[in-house]
Amino acid sequence: MTASDSLPLTATRRFPPGFLWGAATAAYQIEGAAAEDGRTPSIWDTFARTPGKVFQGHTGDVAVDHYHRYRDDVKLMAGLGLTAYRFSVSWSRVQPTGRGPAVQQGLDFYRRLVDELLDAGVQPLVTLYHWDLPQELEDAGGWPHRATAERFGEYARLVADALGDRVGRWTTLNEPWCSAFLGYGSGVHAPGHTDPVAALRAAHHLNLGHGLAVRALRAALPSGAEVGVSLNLHQLRPLAGTAEDLTAVRRIDAVGNRVWLGPMLDGAYPQDLLEDTAGLTDWSFVRPGDLSAIHQPLDFLGVNYYTPTVVSAVPDGAPVTRDDGHGAGAFSPWPGADDVAFHQAPGERTAMGWSVDPSGLYDLLTRLAGEHPALPLLITENGAAYEDEVAADGSVHDPERIAYLHGHLEAVHRAMTDGADVRGYFLWSLMDNFEWAYGYAKRFGAVHVDYGTLRRTPKSSAHWYARVARTGELPVTDPA
Repeated sequence: MTASDSLPLTATRRFPPGFLWGAATAAYQIEGAAAEDGRTPSIWDTFARTPGKVFQGHTGDVAVDHYHRYRDDVKLMAGLGLTAYRFSVSWSRVQPTGRGPAVQQGLDFYRRLVDELLDAGVQPLVTLYHWDLPQELEDAGGWPHRATAERFGEYARLVADALGDRVGRWTTLNEPWCSAFLGYGSGVHAPGHTDPVAALRAAHHLNLGHGLAVRALRAALPSGAEVGVSLNLHQLRPLAGTAEDLTAVRRIDAVGNRVWLGPMLDGAYPQDLLEDTAGLTDWSFVRPGDLSAIHQPLDFLGVNYYTPTVVSAVPDGAPVTRDDGHGAGAFSPWPGADDVAFHQAPGERTAMGWSVDPSGLYDLLTRLAGEHPALPLLITENGAAYEDEVAADGSVHDPERIAYLHGHLEAVHRAMTDGADVRGYFLWSLMDNFEWAYGYAKRFGAVHVDYGTLRRTPKSSAHWYARVARTGELPVTDPA
C-alpha cells in the first residue's frame, strides 16, 4: 500500500504553500501581430499557408490578438487567482533572421508583459522555444542542421539579458519530440518534412540546443534563477502482457522518452535506441563534446501530459495501426519503431480523441521521481479539448473539463503523497487559441474566445480552477 492509498476518500486534498497554480500558452497560438514591429515568418507561418496542412487554411496571423490585448489578459489571469503564467517567446519576433542582434521592439513586448505580470502578482515562466523556428533558419537547414543549435544558444542569451532581471523560471524547449518527429518525421507539424534520418538529426540538435541554451542562461541569469525543459513524455502501456508487446513498449520508450532523458539527465543516448535506429543512421552527427554540452544540471523538469500511449507488436503480415493521437499522416513519427502498433484505450475521450486516464499522470510522475529523485517536477501542461457550447446567456459550462482537471490534479496529489516532488501545475490552456494543424477547431482553453469578436469569457472550469488556486485545496468530488 502506498501513502496515497491510505488517504480517506472523504479527505480534502491540500497542496503545500508555495505550490504554483498557473496556466500556459504559446506565442504563435495567441499573439497574432504576425508582421508587426519587425517580426518575420516562422516555420508555422509558412506551414499554415501551405494548402492542406492546417484545418480550413487557418493561420496564427491574428490568433487571439494577445499582442495587443495582453494587459486585459493579465487582469484575467489575476482575477482567476493564478500565481504563475507560462508563455513562450517568439524567436522571429525577437531575432527575425535567427541570428545577429535582437530587435528591441520585440523584446519590449515581452518586457511589458513581464512587468504587467509582476505588478499583478503573477510569476512569469518563460519558454524560449515553442516550435516557431524563424523561417530563415529553416531555409538554412533547420533543426537537422547543427548551426541551428548554435544559433539557439545565442538567442537564449539575448532573451536572458533582456528579461533575466525579472524572470525567475525558464524552460529551454517545449516538447522537442514534436519539433523533431512530427516536424521532420511524419510531417504533420511545421516544417512538414518526412525524413526519418532528418528527424533523428533534429532530435540531437534540439538536445544540443537545449544544452547550449542552459549554459547561456546560467551565464546571464542571477543566482537563484531556475532553468528546466518541458517534455511530452509518453506514459506507455502494452496492449497485452506478451513479451512482444513489452518489447514494443521498450522501443517506443527509447525514441519517445529516453532520446531526451538519456542525454539531458544521464549524459548518454540509450544503447537500445542506437541499435533500433542503426538501419537508418550511425549517429555520426553526434560529435565529441556534444553529450557533455547537453548534460547540464537542471533545477526542474517540466512534464506535459494529456493521455497514455498504448502499444503492441504487429503479427507478421498484419497491417500496422497507428492511432497514436499525433495526426493522421502517411509517414511515421517513430523512426526505428515504425512497425509498432498504437491503440486508443477504451473509455471516455476528449474532442481530440484522446482517452481520459489520470492514472497515467500518476504513473509518469512516480516513474520520474524514482529514476531522478533529486529533480523537482512541474506539470507544465495538462488539459483537454471539448466541444464547448455558449449558452443563451453567454456563459460556457464545461463539466467534462472540470472532471478532467479534478481527476488529474488528484493524480498529482497522489504522486506527491507518494514521494514525487511536484512544485506546480500549469493548465493548458489559459484560453482557446490556434491549435496547430487543427486550426481553431479544437478548444483547450479555460477561457472561451469568440473568434469573431475576440471576446474572452471564463468557462465554468476557469471559475472552478480559480477556487482551487486560491485555496490550494482540491474538492473531494468535482462540483460539475
